[in-house]
Amino acid sequence: MKDFLTKDFLLNTEAAKKLFHEAAEACPIIDYHCHLSPKEIWEDIRYENITRVWLGGDHYKWRLMRSAGVEEAYITGGAPDRGKFMKYAEVLGCAAGNPLYHWSHLELRRYFGYGGILNAETAGEVWELANRKLQEAEYSARGLIRMSRVETLCTTDDPADTLEWHRKLAEDPSFPVKVLPAWRPDRAMEPEKPDYPGYIARLEDAAGRKIGSFAELLEALRARLDFFAAAGCRLSDHGMNYVAYAPASGEEIEGIFRRRMSGILPDPAETVKYRYAFLNAMAAEYRKRDWVMQLHFGCRRNNNPPAFRTLGPDTGFDCMDDHTPSAELAAFLGALEEAGALPKTILYSLNPEDNAAIDSILGCFQNGTTAGRLQHGSAWWFNDHFDGMCRHLKSLAAQGYLPGFVGMLTDSRSFLSYPRHEYFRRILCRILGEWVEEGFFPEDTETLKGIVSDISYFNAKKYFGF
Repeated sequence: MKDFLTKDFLLNTEAAKKLFHEAAEACPIIDYHCHLSPKEIWEDIRYENITRVWLGGDHYKWRLMRSAGVEEAYITGGAPDRGKFMKYAEVLGCAAGNPLYHWSHLELRRYFGYGGILNAETAGEVWELANRKLQEAEYSARGLIRMSRVETLCTTDDPADTLEWHRKLAEDPSFPVKVLPAWRPDRAMEPEKPDYPGYIARLEDAAGRKIGSFAELLEALRARLDFFAAAGCRLSDHGMNYVAYAPASGEEIEGIFRRRMSGILPDPAETVKYRYAFLNAMAAEYRKRDWVMQLHFGCRRNNNPPAFRTLGPDTGFDCMDDHTPSAELAAFLGALEEAGALPKTILYSLNPEDNAAIDSILGCFQNGTTAGRLQHGSAWWFNDHFDGMCRHLKSLAAQGYLPGFVGMLTDSRSFLSYPRHEYFRRILCRILGEWVEEGFFPEDTETLKGIVSDISYFNAKKYFGF
């Protein structure tokens, strides 16, 4: 029987141990997709207690607590912070098999030096220890990022954002970490949303021009793309249910826009056509700028109407969607390639059943310009656990070129989430070590260390041009 969370956690072969400790462990972190607040980084905020930094905004933990029958008052409600932490500790202590059990203990060890097990009995001592640590000078937002050895991080930013905090951070020589914006134009491609006209008005203000047509919308967005590029932006991100292939004439798209701005909501078929036209136009702009396009799909959001009305989005009520047609994804990419408008692209599906389809589609669009020109993004959200990561990596390796993979991201709102990169790297080394142990790959340590270092750090640096 092995001890829990030793220095060789998840490393079940000598080859895996060597690869992690001699290659992966020392690599800095490039977090190319997260939801950290640039304002909080600029202000270098501090946290009064571990509940504020650990449980605030973390819908992973909230879902677990709800599943264990914890009252909402102790999750997003008005219960005291200490009570919320105690409830989480009680639940976590029994959460065998949930990745939060591993992540939470990795975070307690890496940031707070706690080597024990968090549960109902130990919650008091962990509360006191963590809160003492949080009073130390280096435990501010910037300090936690430095402590995590982050070199570059990309936030998630709307085209209408002023990027004020990114500019201030770029001008601050005391903080060497690159905090770059990432273009997230979802609201501009959602004409079915009730607030769409209001959003267009906000975008008009940001771009300094009137938007009276779809063509003018694209012109305003091009101006904002230039603004983002000047702030160091190198990638976009789009969230959607699925990637559609729904060509329509320019006249039809203009009609949808015109009717929407007059107060008439589009029907579902019109919405799909509008989004397709929007994404096509944006992809062409990314190709011109040598940006990376990220497409996150396979998610059905806000499934619990009463909870959505009470708590709003991103509070733990989303799920996988099984409507992710690979034929439409392939047709969409093919149309872009035909037009010379396909940028470097990362595809993520929340449904792990899509792994093989994504990996087979990637191979249709690779070329001699970049290793992994099209990428299968890392196991995402409900899949960034041990089995999900193994399944993703093995599928990518079997059908594509694993050494070209750009590696892990946090997709997190917490400054304490960076041990997820360590978790991923340990799993990567475990898989490679098992292949060596089983004779599937030779014990070529230098080649394997190069693969691990590239996936952990160098591939992302090169792919995004950081």
